[in-house]
Amino acid sequence: MTGAAWWDDDADDDEPEYDEADVRVRPNPKGNRPRTKRRPSHDDAVIGRVLGVDRGRYAVLLHEDTVDEREVVATRARELRKQPIVTGDAARVVGDTTGDEGTLARIIGVEERRTLLRRSADDTDQVERVIVANADQMLVVVAAADPEPRARLVDRYLVAALDAGIRPLLVVTKADLADPTDFLSHFEGLDLEVITSARGEMPLERIGAELVGHSTVFVGHSGVGKSTLVNALVPSALRATGHVNQVTGRGRHTSSSTVSLRYTSPAGNGWVIDTPGVRSFGLGHIDPANILRAFTDLAELAEQCPRGCTHLPDAPDCALVEALHAGRLGPTAAARLDSLQRLLTTFGTSV
Repeated sequence: MTGAAWWDDDADDDEPEYDEADVRVRPNPKGNRPRTKRRPSHDDAVIGRVLGVDRGRYAVLLHEDTVDEREVVATRARELRKQPIVTGDAARVVGDTTGDEGTLARIIGVEERRTLLRRSADDTDQVERVIVANADQMLVVVAAADPEPRARLVDRYLVAALDAGIRPLLVVTKADLADPTDFLSHFEGLDLEVITSARGEMPLERIGAELVGHSTVFVGHSGVGKSTLVNALVPSALRATGHVNQVTGRGRHTSSSTVSLRYTSPAGNGWVIDTPGVRSFGLGHIDPANILRAFTDLAELAEQCPRGCTHLPDAPDCALVEALHAGRLGPTAAARLDSLQRLLTTFGTSV
């Protein structure tokens, strides 16, 4: 057998030699490090209260009620771009948490919410607008006059509060302009704390007593005096106030953002969450089964209704309708039944 075998040492003498320097690697267009699905654990994250948001920047209070308390400005992590972060959220924050001017921290997660107050553009819109997280009270502000009080709008606030598991309160302002008795009769029979206020007679101590130890979201129609009340309770708030258009009877939107403000008093502290004034409060996101629960005086009687009862005027054997026809409800409850039926008709479903 002649010739060199394929394994002979001299067989590769003419082949070029390579080393690591000759290897060409295409650069990663998104960075120098290879992509990975692994994420840092962020064990050093600090949990803080989101006080407000302005153009993608979040004001977050860290180490609340301690000597290290401070407010930082943060942005959200890229992986949270589809998750809403709202006032009241308990956010996990990393990065520069010194709070020094010009520094920017980063929100990398949100703790589980205890409550979530939402609304939709209208009753047919299933897209919800998150208003505030982790509030345990809702203070509804309504004027006795200028603008005229809207009982139906208050009903909607009550439904939204109940759906979120939030205790509702009602403050009637401008009681010096009109007697709110007839308006308040609409809410007789409800488990609802009602406070009246007039020019020069704002019951700040009584309202403040309800705020201590709670996170209270303030809601109301534009022009009812909500921002004026907030400024009286929290003098440092400096929330803009407006007036009511004498032609349309509508208030001008003054508060354009939702913000948490600390209420302080000798009896203790709390949080006031001011929201922009609204002229409508859609309930398209609400579970219709919760609507009846907002009308506590009617809910007890409705327990006698057959299963699947719609509680509408044509509902067979409805205990509410039968009580109305028999004259057992009285004018106040009759008006509330009408309000309940209007809401249920909007959804066209049974509860």
